[in-house]
This record gives sequence, structure tokens and C-alpha cells, in this order.
Amino acid sequence: MSLAQRFVFNLIIAFMPAALLGLAFGKAIKGHLFHPVPVAIAFIVGALVILWVERREYRVRVQQVDDMTWRDALKIGIAQAFALIPGTSRSGATIIGGMLFGLSRRAATEFSFFLAVPTLIAAGAYDLIKNRNLLQASDLGPFAVGFVASFISAFLCVRWLLRYIATHDFSAFAWYRIVFGLAVLGTAYFGVVDWSQG
Repeated sequence: MSLAQRFVFNLIIAFMPAALLGLAFGKAIKGHLFHPVPVAIAFIVGALVILWVERREYRVRVQQVDDMTWRDALKIGIAQAFALIPGTSRSGATIIGGMLFGLSRRAATEFSFFLAVPTLIAAGAYDLIKNRNLLQASDLGPFAVGFVASFISAFLCVRWLLRYIATHDFSAFAWYRIVFGLAVLGTAYFGVVDWSQG
């Protein structure tokens, strides 16, 4: 198997856990967790995990994406599945997961970037199929333009973010998540904002 074939195979392996779990539990997750308070809790828990991983000493086993095995890809795929929980960053989960499993920051970042492509395409295609009854023939043109524009903008944003993360750690992002999560929980507890309508 060539390096290119192994890379594509690893992407498929990494894509499968989130895809399968999303199909099986997506509706239940949206029904029970897609609310401001659970999202805020996920923000804080995720931030604590990020801070822990960034501060621990670990041995790098995989310096480049070409050195990854299918087992490494599967582990990152499992990490990406945590992003099904609302409030969890997909890129953050895959990069932090990759680092936790022995990938260098650069290798984890690059693989996360490439893994975003099939993930974004699959998510968009799934929503299109699921809501096809709401569409009419006249909607296809504007929808296609909107889909392409949103995909390109998301792709560029993810690319920029991952380039930044490749040379910076997640600590600032983690503290932002903690502050935001505490703000949501505090306003909910003291009744400043009625998050039940969120």
C-alpha cells in the first residue's frame, strides 16, 4: 500500500466512529444535550481536558501523518466522536486526542485538517437528505450556492485555525471556554437569563 493509499485509508477509518455514532444517536443527542446549560458544562469539561493535555509531559510516537497506523487513525476517530456532544470542538477534540495518543502537534493538526473535509461534506449531505422534503426544485440553485459558499468559508476558517494551532497551544482557547461556560451557568443559576428558551 502506497503512502497516499494508506493516508486515505486512515481518513476513512478515522471518519467512521463519528459517522456511525452520529447516525445512531444524533437525534437523541440533539433532544437531550442541545441546550445551553449542557453545552456550557461541555465547554468547561472540555477546557479542563485541554489544560490537562497541554500541561502533561508525553512522548511523541508519530512525528508526521505518513507515520500513522490505522490504530492511530481509529483513536483519533474515537476522539472526534466526542465532538457529537454539543459544545465540543471537532478540531479541538481531534488535535488534543491526537496529542494524547502520541502524535506530534503538527501531525495531529494536519490530520485533523484533512479529516475535516469528509466530515463537513458528509454533515452537509446528511442534512440535505434529511430535509429533502422541505426543498422544491426552485430552491436547488440558491441552496447549492449557499452550500458551496458555506463549505469554502468553513474550510478556510478551519485551515487558518489549524495553522495557528500548529505553532500555539490551546491554553487561551481553554480559558475562553471556561469563562464562557461559567457565564452561561451563572446567568442561568441567578435567573439573569432564561436559558430554558435556548
